[in-house]
Amino acid sequence: MTDTEATTRGTEWLAGAGLRPTRQRVALATLLVGDGQHRHVTAESLFAAVCENGDSVSLATVYNTLRAFCDVGLLQEVTVDGSKSYFDTNTHDHPHFFWEDDQRLSDAPADELEIARLPGAPEGAEIASVDVVIRLRRKSG
Repeated sequence: MTDTEATTRGTEWLAGAGLRPTRQRVALATLLVGDGQHRHVTAESLFAAVCENGDSVSLATVYNTLRAFCDVGLLQEVTVDGSKSYFDTNTHDHPHFFWEDDQRLSDAPADELEIARLPGAPEGAEIASVDVVIRLRRKSG
């Protein structure tokens, strides 16, 4: 895939959500979806990738842009340990593996997950979603 094709894919991704294609947004979108593969990134890892690519974008802009992408449904935020956020380009409901040794998130096979029953929501509330993060570590020994 050429750089032009990747940039076009990123620009079209933004347009599909009604976002104006600013230089910074296009640079980030191209890294996120330019090759057509799903990604799990942190703001810091995306910032490092955009800098490596030679683009000039501040870390604050990366955070703000990721938030804007989530707000329009382009990304799904997955929080691990209540503080570390990963951003997933696959916005369909699916479980994740969190690899503790590498601090890395990956997709888990959704067809193997069975949730038989959820507790009822408290009065006046409804369940918006269920996030499943399966924590993994290497076996010792």
